[in-house]
Amino acid sequence: MIRLENLTVRLPAFSLKEITLDIAPGEFFCLLGPTGSGKTLILESIAGLMPVAQGTITIKGRDVTRLPPEKRGVSIVYQDSALFPHLTVRDNILYGLRYRKKTGGKTLAPYEMLIDHMGITHLQGRSVTHLSGGEKQRVALARALAVSPEVLLLDEPLSALDPNFREEIRELLKTLHGDTGITVLMVTHDFAEAHALAQRAALIRDGRIEQIGPVTELFQRPATPFVADFVGMKNIFEADIQGNVARINGLSLTLEEPPTWGKQVAIRPENIRLEPSGAVEPGKNSLAGRIEGISSNGLYASLTVRVAGLRLAVLLPVSQVIEMGITEGRPVSLSVAPAHIHVF
Repeated sequence: MIRLENLTVRLPAFSLKEITLDIAPGEFFCLLGPTGSGKTLILESIAGLMPVAQGTITIKGRDVTRLPPEKRGVSIVYQDSALFPHLTVRDNILYGLRYRKKTGGKTLAPYEMLIDHMGITHLQGRSVTHLSGGEKQRVALARALAVSPEVLLLDEPLSALDPNFREEIRELLKTLHGDTGITVLMVTHDFAEAHALAQRAALIRDGRIEQIGPVTELFQRPATPFVADFVGMKNIFEADIQGNVARINGLSLTLEEPPTWGKQVAIRPENIRLEPSGAVEPGKNSLAGRIEGISSNGLYASLTVRVAGLRLAVLLPVSQVIEMGITEGRPVSLSVAPAHIHVF
């Protein structure tokens, strides 16, 4: 459905560099990356809002690289909804129909069916200035779908919403995609959003793609330390690897199998097992440590554990921390299964 081939966009202080990407028809695909990595620039290039220096953009087999936005068959929704404040909900939704013929995309049109599915029938005559954040995003999505696009582009549509509305719109997006089969390309810096919505994702860094693949693959098998850190694999260390043993600052950890390459290891905080006894079991990747810090973020607690000359991040349910009587300064033992140690 969407193919980017060697896409390059040059701005005075930033450039997209030879982005090549294929998105299948009906796929929900996410562009991940930190702020300023070039995610939105890719969306705007596809939408025709940003001039392309070189490369091609193809949608449904049609080269749209030099076409104006209204002839590309795409709709875009921004994080701030970008609604027209002087128009009612109904007029906002129908606004694009006067400028673009329908392109045959799969949507929920006609209008009545669309607003019913969005749950905004009762808001039709209301000014958009009097809507909640979640209601505004519903209207923005309805406006984008009303023109029957081939592709729906979403630029961080959940980031400006409070937690309740964020969950509401996330579930709506999942339902819309399932009901319409429309191809969706969403930009986000939140890996949890990609995990909940997308089949595949690409992680962007400084205008280049760092890794592409199924979302679970990025999460479980990151290809680089940058990807590992982005998806929450906080324990990343330089290592001397010999056979299936990684030596880190005097500590030895057994790997699942000898790696073919790599000089760094990484361990997800939630994959580290913690015991309050402090006893070390030989041959089981067991390490003695001491709690240096505890930080609660609701249901989970982030623990910093000093092990020899290293600091390890460990993630545990708050209830488990309380049950085990874990406090700062307490000796503990840590262990990690060989399969949970990743090598780069």
